[in-house]
Amino acid sequence: MDSVKAKKHLGQHFLADPNIARNIVEALRLPDGVTEVLEIGPGMGVLTETLLQHPEYRTSVVEIDRESVAYLQKHFPALEERIYSQDFLKMDLGKLYNNQPITIIGNFPYNISSQIYFQVLAHRQQVRECVGMIQKEVADRLAEGPGTKTYGILSVLLQAFYTIEYLFTVPPHVFNPPPKVQSAVIRLTRNSTEKLDCDEKLFFQVVKQAFQTRRKTLRNALKPFGMPAETTTDLVFDKRAEQLSVADFVGLTKHVEQHRVVA
Repeated sequence: MDSVKAKKHLGQHFLADPNIARNIVEALRLPDGVTEVLEIGPGMGVLTETLLQHPEYRTSVVEIDRESVAYLQKHFPALEERIYSQDFLKMDLGKLYNNQPITIIGNFPYNISSQIYFQVLAHRQQVRECVGMIQKEVADRLAEGPGTKTYGILSVLLQAFYTIEYLFTVPPHVFNPPPKVQSAVIRLTRNSTEKLDCDEKLFFQVVKQAFQTRRKTLRNALKPFGMPAETTTDLVFDKRAEQLSVADFVGLTKHVEQHRVVA
């Protein structure tokens, strides 16, 4: 496992406790019609081994590290051609799974966990569920509601399309090498919102712009959209981004769309 310890540059701490692996897999609910399960960053396959004990899942794994891929190919022949040696962030899930619904699971590398969730968002019509182990601080932020300092861009964007549940905290000693922080497992389940009641591309832009200068009121934070001053007199513009719910941001996006000045 010394070679595993040398992979800290990948931002991953490999799970070494089969009991935690079992708890993570048991958190899967597999919404109706979902049988495809994609594990991100399996490493030495502790979670993979547990997944393969469920024949009702059609398990695939994606791993960017070639040494780990070779290990998986040797020790998990049951996976056959379902080991993808590539970068999850660059995967076309629609093409790979023929636009069929999937569930994502994994012990996500700390340094790209937010990017993984943005990739989930990009494939939100296909990813019906996502169970991930991430840094506790990030898990808290994603599951947080409005009115708190940790509530942010990804909190709003994910909560617009997913129900987010903080499941349990994971101590450092169950990893190799042990991280310096606690981890947590959260579950995202696709909600009933197939499409927002606004321009979704603009919604993403408004949320990001509002939080990029989160200390400013929305009146000042959204100035780049060029709305005339007389269109920003509503009380919502006296608020800051962290005070708005998903529904508030949908309404704000519709307002911006109506009044913004497009160059």
